[in-house]
Amino acid sequence: MSSAKEVIVIGAGIIGASIAWHLTGAGARVTVILDSSAGGVATPNSFAWINASWGNPEPYFRLRRRAMAEWTRLAKDLPGLPLAWCGGLCWDMPADRLEAYASEHSSWGYGIERVGRDRVARIEPNLTELPELALYVAEEGVAEPVAATRALLADAERRGAKLATGTVTALVRSNGKVTGVEMSGEQLAADEVVIAAGAGAPGIAETVGVKLPIETPPGLIVHSRPYKKLLNGLVLAERLHMRQTAEGRIIAGSDFGGADPGENAEDTARELFKATKAMLGGAEGLELDFHTVGYRPTPVDGFPIIGRAEGMDGLYVAVMHSGITLAPAVGLFAAREILAGERDPLLQSYGLGRFSQ
Repeated sequence: MSSAKEVIVIGAGIIGASIAWHLTGAGARVTVILDSSAGGVATPNSFAWINASWGNPEPYFRLRRRAMAEWTRLAKDLPGLPLAWCGGLCWDMPADRLEAYASEHSSWGYGIERVGRDRVARIEPNLTELPELALYVAEEGVAEPVAATRALLADAERRGAKLATGTVTALVRSNGKVTGVEMSGEQLAADEVVIAAGAGAPGIAETVGVKLPIETPPGLIVHSRPYKKLLNGLVLAERLHMRQTAEGRIIAGSDFGGADPGENAEDTARELFKATKAMLGGAEGLELDFHTVGYRPTPVDGFPIIGRAEGMDGLYVAVMHSGITLAPAVGLFAAREILAGERDPLLQSYGLGRFSQ
């Protein structure tokens, strides 16, 4: 890989941080542009579940499985990364759909166990409501999203990356090629620009006529004050998904993407927290600290956009909803493609060009 390539990464969420870290490690000269604190906007509001769970066609399942393996590799390369393979319990669908999911994903090599009430109680002894049947995947996990992002950015900076705070107002184009960015009235030049700006990506891409078909649905998640250990891993119960963070906070949403905040987000948060507290034995002293409403950058077909923008040299796009799961694989694959022109076969279905066909 070339050590001379100058790359600007727009966005300091988990995807931008991973791409910057991998590029820097491969010898590129990298500048990361932050328009907010490290972690960006979507990443701090993430449930942070690392999985290849239900709802995935096989090609996307394969990408997510690879990403799970890359989290293990990343943790070895960056000691202290806040990562835990805590396991996930799921019963958030009817029994027939649970069985269909288990059969399909087991046939693909996903380590799913069918567990009854007694086993659920052993896995999560503080649950007040136990299902007759749940699915347990011991290899699922979580990464504390903001801490992981900061660790990646700090290590990238240690290895030579530059962090620049500001807002990109436009991409700079010359002779059909993106050659840099405009920020705070100044221009920064680069051989390649990566848009990893989440919900802000479409507006940036539009400045050079590139359309990114992305929706940004809101998701409300409640966060308790730090509390004693109540949960061992992820719990995806009916209409209530929750986990406990490394600092002891219980975080929960009506699903892992967060609840619909409704007309009054504070009321929705209070009701959601009430349901969360009722689900946990020993939670008498558990208190709501705050709620967040994150806007999830979701391509309209639900799958990631990863790759160069067709017809626009010098521009690479990496925008997706499942950023926490996919981050280490996307960082690795993007760095290889940007620096060596090698596109991983697992990305075959996820280029921007699919929307123009």
